[in-house]
Amino acid sequence: MEEILIATKNKGKAKDFEQLFAPFNIGVKTLLDMENAIDVEEDGTTFQENAIKKAETIAREFNIPTLADDSGLIVDALDGRPGVYSARYAGMNKDDQANLNKVLDELKNVPESKRSARFHCSLALALPGKKTVVVDGTCDGVITQEPIGDNGFGYDPIMFIPALDKTMAQLSKQEKNEISHRANALKHLKEILTMRQVF
Repeated sequence: MEEILIATKNKGKAKDFEQLFAPFNIGVKTLLDMENAIDVEEDGTTFQENAIKKAETIAREFNIPTLADDSGLIVDALDGRPGVYSARYAGMNKDDQANLNKVLDELKNVPESKRSARFHCSLALALPGKKTVVVDGTCDGVITQEPIGDNGFGYDPIMFIPALDKTMAQLSKQEKNEISHRANALKHLKEILTMRQVF
């Protein structure tokens, strides 16, 4: 059985990827399984740059196929912010509530018609000795006036999905996994894995 390393310490994320790779008979490990796992500084200016850097650095370190993602919130009225700084928008301590409050504060006088936003996810699959595969996924919505819902994390409580008439934080895990930016990126990756022999 082939193995792939997911460049994350997030167990929830790891489960999503386990489901993706199971049909290909590929086992999944995460950074939690690796001794002396390095922290890769995400200093790129795009989600793709960060995902590629993380995947390629860790693939070299452990000589194993590695999948990394970088994702965040893009708000049109804020010229694309918080973007690649989504996790640390309100400071380096990565406080979800503070980040969310900062976005709401910056949109205080912006009407609903101009509060369009999207979650973006870039996935990079680095294979030792081969070209890195990169895919993207998005999920479009509108930023609410205040947080709604208790599920999810990050900016989910302020990301309203008009087609479902709910915020991301009001969706069940199953509903979220059908429409999220990460799910859409995973669908693109699955198509590539199915179409050609990547491993």
